[in-house]
Amino acid sequence: MIDRSPSLTDQVKTNLKERIVDGDFEGGRIPSETELAAELGVSRTTVRDALSRLEQEGAIYRKQGAGTFVNEPGLQIKSRLEEIWAYEDVLEDHGYTPSVKVLRIDRETAGAATAAELAIEPGDPLVVIEKLFLENRKPVVLTINRIPAQLIDDEGAVDGAQPLPSLLEANADRNLSYYLSEIVPVVLSAHEAKQLGVKQGTPAISFDEIGFDQDNTPVVQATSFFRDDLLRFRLIRRRSGA
Repeated sequence: MIDRSPSLTDQVKTNLKERIVDGDFEGGRIPSETELAAELGVSRTTVRDALSRLEQEGAIYRKQGAGTFVNEPGLQIKSRLEEIWAYEDVLEDHGYTPSVKVLRIDRETAGAATAAELAIEPGDPLVVIEKLFLENRKPVVLTINRIPAQLIDDEGAVDGAQPLPSLLEANADRNLSYYLSEIVPVVLSAHEAKQLGVKQGTPAISFDEIGFDQDNTPVVQATSFFRDDLLRFRLIRRRSGA
């Protein structure tokens, strides 16, 4: 039975997704909404909404007159690009055992471009947190987060190993609501390449992002660099209106 607490649809979706990944549904066929509702102790509407989300993610597909089935190609999508996730979770979803290494927590002054992105003045102080996400001591992701120092209550209390949403909530009383993200192909600098354990000039993919809080205020400028030989992102592209 599913416990009746907030986000019931999300709980049902998570339950079904775990069972799909574990291969619990014989022949890849998903039971009917009525059967699932009775099994989980929720309404058919809740089950229908959960299945709709799984279909949108590409984890299942519906076949007219035949039922609902597991979509095996869709299961290759480990992390959805439109969601905020911790890189520890991303690595786990890819079958890795992650660890985090904080490289530095420093202060910098904001240049003109960063100041404009964060709606502060050039020269304003920033708290900079740089860290690596590793798989068995092998670096996979390098992240650099720049937060306006005026938002941090106590810099000495900042735990750089925390996932960024938790860090902002604990130290700045801000809830990370969404990112405005740009996917950028880059050539790794000497510093970036050294931290990721590759040669300088190695091509890579990076995310350049501005994170906004619950008041639509920019609270972090984040850049992430990925070892694309160890971590790949996939997505399902659909025809418009499909």
